[in-house]
Amino acid sequence: MLEGAKPLDVGIPAQVFATRASMPYEVRVCGAAPGLVTGGDGLAYHVAHGLDALAWADLVFVPGYRFPDRDDPPQAVVDALVAAHDRGARLAAISTGAFALAATGLLDGRRATTHWHYTRALTARHPLVRVDENVLFVDEGSVLTSAGAASGIDLCLHILRGDLGVAASNHAARRLVAAPYRSGGQAQYVPRSVPEPLGERFAATREWALHRLDEPLSLEALARHAAVSPRTFSRRFVEDTGYTPMQWVMRARIDLARELLERSERSVEQIANDVGLGTGTNLRMHFQRILGTTPSEYRRTFTRGE
Repeated sequence: MLEGAKPLDVGIPAQVFATRASMPYEVRVCGAAPGLVTGGDGLAYHVAHGLDALAWADLVFVPGYRFPDRDDPPQAVVDALVAAHDRGARLAAISTGAFALAATGLLDGRRATTHWHYTRALTARHPLVRVDENVLFVDEGSVLTSAGAASGIDLCLHILRGDLGVAASNHAARRLVAAPYRSGGQAQYVPRSVPEPLGERFAATREWALHRLDEPLSLEALARHAAVSPRTFSRRFVEDTGYTPMQWVMRARIDLARELLERSERSVEQIANDVGLGTGTNLRMHFQRILGTTPSEYRRTFTRGE
């Protein structure tokens, strides 16, 4: 946590990964040194740990902080982040925390994002970083970045999905009363010319579709539910989610299949039918294309005792 740390950016990963019986994480909050850290928006934090905590962590979050476009983090912080990365820890930035990761040089030549208000400043200050201003988060493997504030939830849920599976991620989303999953490719904000009620109508259509994944779901059926033309539906859907309607439906079906593989003993053929993909062959093909693995391998990874 750096001076001027933003409250939401601090609280999101602390709450998502909070130490509890159902989660295999232990959270430690640290600063450049133990003690009081002046935060943003009138808050301050008393942290128990200094940079020595980075030598212990497997996943390090860097919250956004004040004046990132003006001041680099202390060199001791930069060195500790590099050392943590070199020994295999993942580094994840929320909002303007991306400036701290960029100061390490670890984002050079890689895609990254930050709050839309600071994307140009990040490009100017760190020209070797491939800044993408139109996404919620970017996963480059060992270094991850997210856009402003609430998109930190999306990044945290994305990490949970990779670590523990869809069921754990969805459980955390329900606990936070958050959307279960938004793709990293989704735009940071919707163009102002889009009427808000239409956005609500599209959200209702997505919710409607999620309860009918075992049924035929065509573009025309989705557009009809949203009461717009298929062309308008397709254009707006991409703006809202980062996917075409049919790409979104397929990923929703694969997500449901993942959860069933994690939490049930149903066969691949049964699951394929449950999620609207018809046959096990169809499920295996799309599973491999989207996730790069097979349903059986996935089940072995995420089922206890296997």
